[in-house]
Amino acid sequence: MVEKKVVVVNESGIHAPLAASVVNFVRNYNGVVEICCNEKKGNLKSILSVLSLGIKPGSTVTLCIDGENEELFAKELTEFIGKLKE
Repeated sequence: MVEKKVVVVNESGIHAPLAASVVNFVRNYNGVVEICCNEKKGNLKSILSVLSLGIKPGSTVTLCIDGENEELFAKELTEFIGKLKE
């Protein structure tokens, strides 16, 4: 398992359209992908799970990736989330 931290820079945090973008990015990954924020954990393959975390702008989230090519996918996902904008 690989863990990476990333700061959410989007000025609105992660709301429905951005959560959908993240879920679409992660959807076909063959493994488990979770996000942790403020001691809550969510499944990054579920929009409702991501939204339930209430991720605000400037939040540092931890990504937990367990599966095929997890190091590479962790790097790609961290970059993707770190650049999320409206």
